[in-house]
Amino acid sequence: MQKVKSRRAAWMVSLVLLPAILSAQVDTIKPKKYEMTVKEAVDLAFKNVIELKNAIVDYRIQDAKNRELTGQALPQLSGSVGANYYLQLPKLLFPQSDEGVYQVLRREGLVSPTTQAPPPTLVPFSFQQPWNLTAGATLTQLLFQPDVFVGLQARKTALGYNQAVIEQTKERIKDSAYKRYFAILIAQEQLRFLNESLIRLRKLYHDDSIMFKNGFAEKLDLDKVQVQINNLQTNTNAVATGVTLAYAALKFSLGISQRDTVVLKDELTMETLKREVLSEGFKYEDRAEIRTLNTLQDLQKLDVKRYKMGYLPTVALAGNYTVNGMGQKFFTDNHTTWFRSSYVGLNINLPIFTGFQRKYKVIESQLTLEKVGNNIELAKQGIDLEQKVTKEVFINALVNLDIQERNLKLAQTVYATTKTKFEQGLGSSFEVLQSDTDYQTAQSSYFNALYAATVAKISYLTSLGKLP
Repeated sequence: MQKVKSRRAAWMVSLVLLPAILSAQVDTIKPKKYEMTVKEAVDLAFKNVIELKNAIVDYRIQDAKNRELTGQALPQLSGSVGANYYLQLPKLLFPQSDEGVYQVLRREGLVSPTTQAPPPTLVPFSFQQPWNLTAGATLTQLLFQPDVFVGLQARKTALGYNQAVIEQTKERIKDSAYKRYFAILIAQEQLRFLNESLIRLRKLYHDDSIMFKNGFAEKLDLDKVQVQINNLQTNTNAVATGVTLAYAALKFSLGISQRDTVVLKDELTMETLKREVLSEGFKYEDRAEIRTLNTLQDLQKLDVKRYKMGYLPTVALAGNYTVNGMGQKFFTDNHTTWFRSSYVGLNINLPIFTGFQRKYKVIESQLTLEKVGNNIELAKQGIDLEQKVTKEVFINALVNLDIQERNLKLAQTVYATTKTKFEQGLGSSFEVLQSDTDYQTAQSSYFNALYAATVAKISYLTSLGKLP
């Protein structure tokens, strides 16, 4: 009973100390700080993202399979050794007949010619020795086998397919990293504008408070400004939370810990965003998806060839050398008898009739090849549509961004003028509040347009296969 209580106490202590131990282990992992441009962010993602790591592992697996296939075309050497000791020797029955004696007696006339000899006596006899040893080696060399022959031709193409999958994965990672990176830059700039608006409104509230104390403003004016401050504070908090979550999403897309710190070094300028995108010289092969499908088509062509060559024979060269030892005693005995045998040969396996299986395998493989060709054509049509849509969206987004940029400058001018009139006693705080609200609306519309234009440009460059 005392032992049971001691064990329970030990378990309770372990449960109490476990969180502290785990926390201490976590604390030993120091968070890192990353200062990066968007291209550095992409490079970091290429190193850390699990999806890409798995694609690279698949490439290495295919390389190992290629080497395994190459091994089938190399000489194959196998050896075998067997030793047996017969506790009871296997025996055969041999007849011991007296027919020869009766033939002599008939010839001499000592017995009647019709006298029959008795049935033969069966005597057990063994051809085996108690100790038997067999040791041999067999060497085979495959000269021709259709599936191995085609497999050797497909090695490079198979690696090319896995490489195309890696490039396709990289394109997706790059697109995601770009969009998340610039979304943070835009959100941070929007947050800066909102904080500046809060400062302006608090200054307005302070000025209205002084005027209210001096009898030049109403309590209603203060309440209106306070309502606007509260609404703006809510929006600011929402955007600040959005920035925090955007950083978390970026860290996830880059494959780094959420405890790490990320500092973005690039700046999103209007000149960079509006810079002309060149689409001349586009080839479908610029897209990783088309390269992957083209390689898959080449593999399928080889598959068709493999089944068509299934009608050909398999040819292999074989050689064997065997040593047999037999004796009454163990093999170290001098009276052990040794026999040696060897042969070389050519094996030809010719498929004659398999119930039309090969025929329909060829048909299935050809239909699969046709399906891959259809998928390539469908992918090209999808790329054409994607480029058309993303280009129009990008052009429209730039036009809208230009309008919102001018509108933002105009709203800023209106606000500055209204505020000057208010400070000179020529306008009311309500007019300042209204112009500030319009200014905030213009800011919100501008940043929405900026984000839309940024995403549209990234999507368009991705559709061209030219995202840097």
